[in-house]
Amino acid sequence: MNITIFSIGTQGDVRPFIALGLGLQAAGHKVCIASGKTCENLVTQHGLTYSALTADFLEVMAKDPRAIQRGLNPLALMTTARRHLKDMSQHWAAEGLAAAKDADLLLGNGMMAVLANSLGEALNIPAVETHLQPVTPCPDIPPMMLTPPEKPRIGTVNEMLYHVLRVITWRMLSAAYGPVRKSLKLSALPWYGPYYRQKAEHRRILYGFSPALLPASPSWPGGVQVCGNWFLNGESQWQPSKELQQFLADGDKPIYIGFGSMLSDDTDNLSAIIYEAIAKTGRRAILATGWGGLTAQPHSNPNIFVIDGAPHDWLFPQVALAVHHGGAGTTAATIRAGIPSVVVPFFGDQPFWAWRLEQNGVAPKMLKRSTLTALALAQAIDLASSDVMQVAAVKLSQKVAKEDGVQTAMALLKQWGFLDQIATHGNDKAIDTEASRLEQKSSVNSDGAKKNASMNSASTV
Repeated sequence: MNITIFSIGTQGDVRPFIALGLGLQAAGHKVCIASGKTCENLVTQHGLTYSALTADFLEVMAKDPRAIQRGLNPLALMTTARRHLKDMSQHWAAEGLAAAKDADLLLGNGMMAVLANSLGEALNIPAVETHLQPVTPCPDIPPMMLTPPEKPRIGTVNEMLYHVLRVITWRMLSAAYGPVRKSLKLSALPWYGPYYRQKAEHRRILYGFSPALLPASPSWPGGVQVCGNWFLNGESQWQPSKELQQFLADGDKPIYIGFGSMLSDDTDNLSAIIYEAIAKTGRRAILATGWGGLTAQPHSNPNIFVIDGAPHDWLFPQVALAVHHGGAGTTAATIRAGIPSVVVPFFGDQPFWAWRLEQNGVAPKMLKRSTLTALALAQAIDLASSDVMQVAAVKLSQKVAKEDGVQTAMALLKQWGFLDQIATHGNDKAIDTEASRLEQKSSVNSDGAKKNASMNSASTV
């Protein structure tokens, strides 16, 4: 089968789908990843086909760093994102058709789910949604677009917020997808978006996060499944510099500090706070400048080693804890490595994952970037270094190690009838075994699902 996966954003939004694509490729399928140009090398280096989409988020953040400053205010962020997405999407119809050529199945991640579904509708190809964050309305998981409350909300209020946020989200996306659907000769979508066109039981969503970190809501229908993380393993062959190897060998495990793809308009100030906090702790630290969220400043502290970046699956097992932004990919990498976190969110889902880490006992309460001080960061690092959090991080990593998100996703696709023509390869047996396990789990949980039917009757996926 030919499978096209659509995902745009930072590299953290694309790496999981390269991992999923490699699993599908190993099973005999041909996989194409459609994404922005900044991810082209990442895709092709792993032996998958790349198809271009106009979606350069590095350029957007560089041109409009204040967009990140507004990132924890969803209304302000939506207005900014609407403008940028409208500009990006001018070629999505043509680019999407090129990427979907000869495809038998489309997977659309996040905001690309609408593109995949629209292409599937135009070309009569099945499409499945994927997400790295929970977006399905439910009474028990707070919406990831809002900073989680100190105390749990009433279930009906929580669920209502999901639906309100869907309308807000569609306000952002509609500017992009109105012209796309017109180009594809499809009818316009309603003002509230595409989220209610299918019955809940008919929609299929694969979630690529760990059920150990965030279990599925019991109110979600059977077509919404949490697979586990889609970890990209091949980068463990990355070769560090001799200087980095020497720094790691010269003392205790250092702290990792880095914000990946994040940019802002207060980089120098944030970097100064980081350097001061490291000095206060007296700890060794590796500082990753990433796309520019931190800068390499002149310093005489031999305990600090500055790098552009390094694959998390290689570096994180060699550090004591990570100070990061709380992105889904970085969060998953810290859990897999069995290390605690200190989270300083920038925007989007990052406060949500900071909350989940805190709830699991592997991170202190998140630190607000707008009020961050060196003292507060140093104290959070000390708290994350405690034996209690270190042990909790190891226990959580042991749970995640038992999961196989790629095999689970493939088993579900097969169970749902999307991979019936799967080629006969070595991991077919593993997929069939996983599919059998999921069927048994579904049978065991069927009574619970019926009990939740009344709660879910007013909801859609």
